[in-house]
Amino acid sequence: MKLGRNQATAAFILVAPFVIAYLVLFIYPTYKMVQLSFTDAPLIGEGNWIGWANYIKLASDKQFFAAALHTGYFVLLTVIPTTLLGLVIALMVTRLKGWLQSLVLAAFFLPYILPVTVVFLIWQWMLDLQFGIAQYAIELFNGSRVAVFRDKYWAMPSVAFITIWWTNGFNVLLFIAGLRNISQDLYDAASLDNASSWQQFRHLTWPLIWPVTALVLTIQLILQLKIFDQIYLFTQGGPFNSTYVMVQYIYKFAFQLNRGGYAAAVAVILFLVIVVVSVLQYQVLRVRGARS
Repeated sequence: MKLGRNQATAAFILVAPFVIAYLVLFIYPTYKMVQLSFTDAPLIGEGNWIGWANYIKLASDKQFFAAALHTGYFVLLTVIPTTLLGLVIALMVTRLKGWLQSLVLAAFFLPYILPVTVVFLIWQWMLDLQFGIAQYAIELFNGSRVAVFRDKYWAMPSVAFITIWWTNGFNVLLFIAGLRNISQDLYDAASLDNASSWQQFRHLTWPLIWPVTALVLTIQLILQLKIFDQIYLFTQGGPFNSTYVMVQYIYKFAFQLNRGGYAAAVAVILFLVIVVVSVLQYQVLRVRGARS
């Protein structure tokens, strides 16, 4: 009995810092955000309790639904493409050996460690209408140069492309870790059965790498639903609000219009969407992986 009590005490001591930090840094702020969403409070200070008024107003706010639509569009442009690209790059990198593998992997991972401001400066220069070297490629396919961040048709795809370039190195590392956990004996046995490279990928690699794929898809979905930094730096929500996203909508009401209660209501909606969609997606992907 004394040994069990000591073990419980040790476990409590080890777990307590995490539990305290989780309560202070996540649970309490979430509770305060939900509470604030039912008031007309400014960003800093107390407000009056107004019940569901903020949520009722959201239901008829066209700008809110436009921001939600733009966020969904950005998710479509990034989540699946960056996951597939990460898998393809990981498959290519694992075929390399020695220093060449390390060099190529470092080249793909290097953008991920850059801060968003550096990424902004790099691509602002590369896509400059007059001097940007990327404009030569745009001119080749489009017939003329394009001010991509001031064009409503080019702005969102351009930010999505830059986001994939910037963040895909992390996905590559996850896929490489998953691929290295697959025993080489399985591939040797498949080769003895005269299985082609495609057959090995379809019936061996893909099912075994599926848990990592589900993880990458879920992480990317959560991250891209919260898109803000790139949008704010590259387009500020323009042109003509064509890149105006949910977090920027929250930023506008909280920090520019000083309407903390209404901004909190939008944040609660976004939080619930992220939780529900990410959990549903992960469960669907997990079930699909179990069946394959």
